Amino acid sequence: MALLIYSLCAVTSAVCTYLLSSAYRRSRQKLLLWSAICFAGLTLNNLALWVDKLPLLEIDLSLWRVSIALLAMAVLLYGLIWDTE
Repeated sequence: MALLIYSLCAVTSAVCTYLLSSAYRRSRQKLLLWSAICFAGLTLNNLALWVDKLPLLEIDLSLWRVSIALLAMAVLLYGLIWDTE
């Protein structure tokens, strides 16, 4: 059941990434670009969580997951603070 929830979280993040990137292509607003990049990182984070929680694999990706999430949030923070018009 947990893997189903992790899968749905990854799919939701991927859909948000797609919607934000398509909105950026239409309007060229920089905040949409930074948000799309952030959600792409969060999608990778959710995929790493999914792989980390597979019962057959003994891989510990917790450090990678934290690093990916921190990088994704840093990109969004950069876009919010330093790349304003």
